[in-house]
Amino acid sequence: MAVALALLAAMSALSSCTSPATAELTRLEHPVVDGAPLRLLVVGDWGRKGGYNQTRVAEQMGKVAEETEIDFVVSTGDNFLENGLAGVDDMAFHDSFMDVYTAKSLHKPWYLVLGNHDYRGNVLAQIDPALRKIDSRFICMRSFIVSAGIVDFFFVDTTPFQLQYWTDPGEDHYDWRGVAPRDAYIANLLEDVDAAMKKSTATWKIAVGHHTMRSVSAHGDTQELLELLLPVLKENGVDFYINGHDHCLEHISSRDSPIQYFTSGGGSKAWRGIFQQNEDKLQFFYDGQGFLSLELSENQARFAFYDVFGEALYHWSFSKANLQKVQSSASVTEE
Repeated sequence: MAVALALLAAMSALSSCTSPATAELTRLEHPVVDGAPLRLLVVGDWGRKGGYNQTRVAEQMGKVAEETEIDFVVSTGDNFLENGLAGVDDMAFHDSFMDVYTAKSLHKPWYLVLGNHDYRGNVLAQIDPALRKIDSRFICMRSFIVSAGIVDFFFVDTTPFQLQYWTDPGEDHYDWRGVAPRDAYIANLLEDVDAAMKKSTATWKIAVGHHTMRSVSAHGDTQELLELLLPVLKENGVDFYINGHDHCLEHISSRDSPIQYFTSGGGSKAWRGIFQQNEDKLQFFYDGQGFLSLELSENQARFAFYDVFGEALYHWSFSKANLQKVQSSASVTEE
């Protein structure tokens, strides 16, 4: 913790000399019905023009969305694989999004963060509001807040945190326009996120990013996030961190804080066949395709992972009032 704060202070000092002053994160107000639960789906790593079972996952998402009457969808990034969008007129926007998620129940707002593969394309095109004129569902920004009554979602642009993308990108090209220099960008972003979380009076605080904080799959833990972002989440009482990046479904509980980590990156290509334990407590792991369902009320959070056949693999619920887990069940798990 002390090391992370020292790093943040050093980066903040650098940012004041090399980058414009920080500014408040964009806040979007999602309309809610007083007293009604908030329901949403979470999917990540999906944009493969329907391939690798993307269409089958989308079909099951449509069914669950209809049954639960969702309010919106969250995407955890890698929205267009392998190399993002080339421009606002790229047909991949139709082939991977509009022509796949066609169910009426999925015609709700989609709030999206960028993944590392999105950064390999034209990032400015993917966050261009012009895409909303093509499909009004598509709401993608670098970092922003969605305020939905009892919950604030803090969407965090995690790709710039990963140092390797800057120093050893290999044959890949990353679109760092509006981001470079890295240290200044990250310092300002952390300051903005911290300020926004401190102002939040929501019952639930949920952080959403692309990269894993904790994971037992191929990518594993992201050290830069553990060192720089996690202390901010802990200090501000964030309940859940939800991500993609690893192409699987998993739930991990922190051993030194109340934070719960959920990976929903099974939107298309999966089955990596890699398992590596980490320091925190693994609750559930499924090395396959699927998505996450979340329902939030004033005192309860209910999570469920679904596979490509629409089977509920895992349920977990949490009582805010009692600060304790009240139910957990799984049909597929590995530890």
